[in-house]
Amino acid sequence: MSLLVDPKTREELQAFGLKDADKCFSCSTCTVTCPLATPENPFPRKIVRYLQLGLQSKVLESPEPWLCYYCGDCSRQCPRGAEPGETMMAARRYLTALYDWTGFARKFYTSKRFELLAVGYVALLVGLIMLIFNTGRPDWQHADINSLWPARYVELADLALAAVLSFLLLSNAWRAYQAVLGDLRHQIPLSLYVSQLQELVVNFLTQKKFAACKDRTPWIIHLLIMTGYTTVFILVVVLLNGLTIESLKFQRGWPEYPLLHPIRLLGYYATVAILVGTTYALWGRWQKAKPAYQHSHPTDWMFLILLQLTTLTGIFVHFGRLLDWPATTYTLYVIHMMIAVPMLLLEVPFAKWAHLAYRPLVLYLMKVKESYQAQQRLVPQESGDNLGPDS
Repeated sequence: MSLLVDPKTREELQAFGLKDADKCFSCSTCTVTCPLATPENPFPRKIVRYLQLGLQSKVLESPEPWLCYYCGDCSRQCPRGAEPGETMMAARRYLTALYDWTGFARKFYTSKRFELLAVGYVALLVGLIMLIFNTGRPDWQHADINSLWPARYVELADLALAAVLSFLLLSNAWRAYQAVLGDLRHQIPLSLYVSQLQELVVNFLTQKKFAACKDRTPWIIHLLIMTGYTTVFILVVVLLNGLTIESLKFQRGWPEYPLLHPIRLLGYYATVAILVGTTYALWGRWQKAKPAYQHSHPTDWMFLILLQLTTLTGIFVHFGRLLDWPATTYTLYVIHMMIAVPMLLLEVPFAKWAHLAYRPLVLYLMKVKESYQAQQRLVPQESGDNLGPDS
């Protein structure tokens, strides 16, 4: 099979955060160092080499960028300072852009100006919509968000936003599936996809392969952020049944659950987990304490800042309601929505949150592929066993 070499690939990757891949002379120190690399998937060296040669098609079909969790051991041990860990991170951003059929992710990753304008535009649009579409009958005696923005209308807006995000993310995930499995996807029976579904769920919920890295702290931080956000989703969509995401942050009047009620405890966990996780990650990037924090891309900062501000403003709205300050509560609520909606609309399908979907998906597809190939290897052997002595 012929390979198409694109000499502009390395130059293009620089906009996605590629640093010093040209320094690599394929000594394989990074691959030997990585606890997650295998003979079948010898990364980071393999991906670094693809990028050096400009083999975009090989990068697109490679699962290795998603097998890397960027613990930084490879960058620490690299004798040439080629930053293999950052190269893998840049490859993940690049793949996210290639999966995205809208082209928005590419602009989001390659232009800081576009990123800032996109977030600012969506924030202003949300604020304008909230100022225009309200009942016009605010309760100035008590802090009652429903007096301006009834919960039933906010829920409809939430459902519409969820539908848009689901369509964008799932359609991009479909393109990732096509890229990783290629033509082999037409040969794999449905039963194999079903039998390996647990791999998708387990990797999403536990990020278990990250725990194999020598420094387990990044795994814990990653898990806090992911489980905190996932807990919010489960409470809102599954358990609260009709209450909006603002209810979880005690904004619209939390049901009178006892202090130690499981729903309250889960809500507190989600808030604390997100705050602890984002604070650690932001401080680490500020201090450049680890290899993974030394070359942070603007989208890394934006993701963490938006997530933390969404949580903090949610807490402020909660206290404004508890203190019964109507004007303060309403103002803070608008600010909260102006931060939360851009984070969801831009980050979930196009940037950092999309990684949470692509990584377990690729790990799942690799398990399906391995199972299929194992079955194919057994077919000749089983056929031979049935042959007679005179065959």
